[in-house]
This record gives sequence, structure tokens and C-alpha cells, in this order.
Amino acid sequence: MRMATPGKSFLLLVIILLVPTAAIAAPTISCHCFKDRGYDPAQPTLADPYFLATAQNSLFAAVFGVDKKNVVLKKQLGTSSDDLWIAYWIALKTGKAAEPLLQQKESGKSWREIVTESKIPAKSCGPSFAAALQNNARNPGLAETVVNELLSGYRLLSNSDLTLLRKSGASNQELIIAALLAAKTKQQAIRYYHEVKTGAKSWGALLASAGIEPPEIQEEFAALLRAKR
Repeated sequence: MRMATPGKSFLLLVIILLVPTAAIAAPTISCHCFKDRGYDPAQPTLADPYFLATAQNSLFAAVFGVDKKNVVLKKQLGTSSDDLWIAYWIALKTGKAAEPLLQQKESGKSWREIVTESKIPAKSCGPSFAAALQNNARNPGLAETVVNELLSGYRLLSNSDLTLLRKSGASNQELIIAALLAAKTKQQAIRYYHEVKTGAKSWGALLASAGIEPPEIQEEFAALLRAKR
């Protein structure tokens, strides 16, 4: 058996030591890929996570005028949906750029600290958002406030429907997809939410019944927003 030379042994040791370091230095990517993207009546709930994510990303892209692919990419790189809603809402209401706000958030600051240090008048972001910020609401609470403001502001849901859905436990994604179905069919959003939660229907089945194809969701929202302006 041939023995490794000292030079080769040293090179091997360097490689072994560097591999873990490279792995640690690589950016953390959170996969937002979905294997199942179509409604299958035989497995009606299988693609529901995709439909929920697509509805949320589509509304976000339509409201803020951004490319949906960029939204998905940001999430894959670790930015949370909540932080995206908050940063882009502040940008929309104040004229500030969203990216520097997100960078500050990534540094570990709270949204209250970011707003204060950026000298942004909280009231310029709307009374509900300002109140949540003053109460030091955590990210989910602030993001829920943003989604509520958008859905009520564009008259996609009434305040009473919003309150009822939130009290029933609807998440941002569920609220958004229920609002889309309600606007498309002229039915109450709470009805769709309850049908899914009781297991009577899936989100995929409801979208199919309403004639909404997943690739068309963003345009459906864009058309609704144009009509409500």
C-alpha cells in the first residue's frame, strides 16, 4: 500500500476543513416549490397548499405591482410573507423603498424600531397599522392588519366579513383565497371558509367550481383591483 505524502495529506486536511465552512456560508434557502399544482378530484386537498400560496402571492403582486416570480424568490431566500406584506405596505403608504426596510429587518430589528429609526410617521401607514405598531404587535399581527386593510380598502371583503373570518381563525392565505372566491361568485366568503374547514370541500374544488384556473389567479385579482379603484 502506498502511503500518502506529507503534501497530499496536508491538502486533504485543508479540503476536509473547508467543506463544512462552505456549507455554513451558503445562503439558507427555504423551498417554496410545490410538486402538486393541479386539482385532482381523487385527491381534492393535495394541491391546496399551492393554491393558498399562489393566491397570496398573486394578490401581493397585483397590489404592489411586482413580479410574482420575485416574490417567490424572496421567500425561497428566507424572507417571510409577513415581512414582505409589512415592508411593501410601508413603502406604498410612505414612498419609501421596500428593500432597505427589509434589510433592516434582516439585521434583527423590530418593525417598530425600523419605523422609528427611519423617521416614518406611523400614522402615515394608516390608523390600524399605527395602533398595532404602538402596541408592539408581532409580525403576524402587523401583517394581518395589512391584509385586512387591503381587502377592505379594495372592497373585496366587508369589515363585518373580515371580522367574522378572523374570529373563525382564518389565516392571511385563507382570507385571500376566500375573498377571491366570494368576489368571483358573489357568495359570502365565510361560506367557503366553513366548507373547507368542515371537510365538505377543498380550496381546489371551490376554485374549479368557480371556473378559476391557478395560472389565472393573478389576472383575476388584477381585474378585481381595477374594477374596485
